[in-house]
Formats: sequence, C-alpha cells, structure tokens
Amino acid sequence: MIKNGFVKLLMVLMIGMLILGGCSTPADSSGSTAGESSSTATETSADSGSTLDRSKYFITVATGPTSGLYYPIGGAFSSVFQNKLGYKSSAQSTGASVENINLILNSDAELAITMSDSVAQAYSAFGAFEDKEPASNLRALMGLYPNYVQLVTTDKTGITKFEDLKGKRVGVGAPNSGVELNARMMYEAHGMSYEDSEVDYLNYGEAIDQMKNNLVDAVFVTSGIPNATVMELGTVANIVVVPIEGEGLKNLITKYPFFVEATIPSDVYGTTTDVTTATVRNLLLVREDLPEDVVYDLTKGIFDNISDIKASHATAEKHISLENALIGVDIPLHPGALKYYEEQGIK
Repeated sequence: MIKNGFVKLLMVLMIGMLILGGCSTPADSSGSTAGESSSTATETSADSGSTLDRSKYFITVATGPTSGLYYPIGGAFSSVFQNKLGYKSSAQSTGASVENINLILNSDAELAITMSDSVAQAYSAFGAFEDKEPASNLRALMGLYPNYVQLVTTDKTGITKFEDLKGKRVGVGAPNSGVELNARMMYEAHGMSYEDSEVDYLNYGEAIDQMKNNLVDAVFVTSGIPNATVMELGTVANIVVVPIEGEGLKNLITKYPFFVEATIPSDVYGTTTDVTTATVRNLLLVREDLPEDVVYDLTKGIFDNISDIKASHATAEKHISLENALIGVDIPLHPGALKYYEEQGIK
C-alpha cells in the first residue's frame, strides 16, 4: 500500500513538472531571449537608418598630397567610418581635386574631397574637362571649408603684386590639380598667361622645398589656413603672401562666381598686414551608385561624431559643421545625404 501510494505520488509530481515545464518554455523563449534579440535588431536599425551590414562595404576616401589639409581631414572621415561606424575604410593620398573627381567617376573611390571650381568644370564640361562629357552624375555629400588662394613668396624675391610674376619662376601645382586650375584662372583674371612666367608643375609641397633652395620664386598654395607647408617655410624665411585684389579679383569673381573675396589675417603667417585674396569652397563628393541607406548612414555618422572631424585641423574645427554643410554645394546632393539634411531641417 505504501509502495503503491509512493508510486502514485511520484507520478503526480512528474506530471506537475511536465505541465509547469510546458507552460514556462514558451514564456522564456518569447519573453527573455527573443525580446533581447528583437531589441538588438531594433537598435542596429535605428543606429544605421536601415538594416544594413556595414562590414560589406569598403569606403575609400580620396584626399590629396600628404603635405596639404585634404589628407588629415580625409583621414578623420575614414577613421570615423571604420572605428566608430564599423565600415572598412582607408584614406588615399592623391593629386587632389581633378584626380579625385576622376576616381569618383571611375568608381575607384567612394568619397572624395574636391574644390568646387573643379567640380563645376567637370559637371558642365569646361576648363580642365572641356573635351569630356558633362559629369552630370556627380553627387555631393556635404560642403566642407573654404580654400584660400595663397600666392606665397619671400621678402628676397621682390614680388609684392601679381604682375611681378612676369619673368619669375612660379610653382603652379601638379598638372590639372585644383591648385593648378586656380593658378590658370588667376593668370587669366590678371590679363596674363603661363607664358609670362617660367612655370613649374610641382605640387606646392615640392615647390616650397624648391623655394628654400632659391630654385622657385613664388608658389600657388590653394588650401585652408594655416597651411603647414607654408608655416614651415616661415621657419627659414620671411613669408610674403601676394594679394589677389583690385581689377584682377573683380575679373575673377565676374567670370567665376564660385570665388569669394576673403582676408588672410596677418597673424596666420606673421605677415606685415592682412592680405586680400579669393576663396573657393571644398566639397565632399560621394559616388552616385552608393546605396541610399549607406550614404544616409555615413552622413549621420559624420555629424554624430563631428568632434572627431573637427579635431583633425584648425580649419575643420572652425568651418565644418551641420550648419555649414550646404554652403557652396552647387551640384545635386546624393538622396541619402538629402534625406538626413531634411530630417535635420537643413535645406
């Protein structure tokens, strides 16, 4: 009797455990585990603007020579994409604007920093792009900062105004670089041409090295300020920045309205006075065929981590911001970037 009673009691307990187990298993799987999984998926979607696998994309950022501003600023973008967002990314040193535009058009880079004057020439097929089809598929992600036209010499050359370049040895930038395109337009605006000088097609880092050895008299440097290469020149010589002003500046802006008059303060390079010159805006281009959700994610990631971009250079700190993102952008925005700006109320 006792034995039979014990067996019955054991059977009742086993049945009870099975019933409890059957009730608890769905609750556990649908509550705790599934709930955490769903939450993680939602967070990933909210963070990226879509359910995208960032690790599938390699983002090459085309920059410029290592001596200029494009390189450290482009490196900061690449670092954010890789270290903060989880993309594979690298910054590529290049010959800058024109080369970068071609890298974008040939799908050899996903993003590229360029000057807006070079972009205008490519988009409408004039100037350096005169014999090519209009690059109407160029798309912008954002505007960056102004490049200052800096015609640099020293107090030993006697050059104080643009017309003094006649007969002088002048570094005009690498062939078809943004700097070199600027130099051509500067000569044109002053009623001159390269034939008036002995021009060397050197990037400004190389040209300033030549100036230190008295092999070049003046150098065109189109970049943000201060430029590290120009500052380095100041350690061995007294810098003179030749103004772009008067009729020359008026002619330049009349024909090429993407130029804007500006001033280089005397304390930038320790010059005797402030210097009037022209500026042209830099843009960040993006490949048109990059998916909209990826470009949205990159744009959002930039502004979520804008302090990293600003830390790359004093020029970035001063000028690169959401409020300035559309200044100087004269070509269509990529739809992914446009979506982000519309959400932010920036148009």
